[in-house]
Amino acid sequence: QLQASGGGLVQPGGSLSLSCAASGSIASIADMGWYRQAPGKQRELVATITSGGSTNYADSVKGRFTISRDNAKNTVYLAMSSLKPEDTADYYCTAHARPYGRAWRDYWGQGTLVTVSS
Repeated sequence: QLQASGGGLVQPGGSLSLSCAASGSIASIADMGWYRQAPGKQRELVATITSGGSTNYADSVKGRFTISRDNAKNTVYLAMSSLKPEDTADYYCTAHARPYGRAWRDYWGQGTLVTVSS
């Protein structure tokens, strides 16, 4: 299971951080990431991070968002700064993980709402 937290209301130009922890019988986690879905739009990639720490960002968030992870805690973070109204969306964390004794699969957390508005 993935449990996301940290969403909320923030003014344009402000900062907000999200976190997402994986729990349960997880043997190994490969890539982790964040996606977002704005009202009336398709879900889109925000950022991903490999187990070794290599990162990938959507062009729209480069230089403003930072993804990181704590492998010991099975947790991924998203630090967001210089937020814009167009960043308003439900943010979903994801992980490609292998439960003990089972095959690799993708996990999704529940969405956490980020609203950027004055």
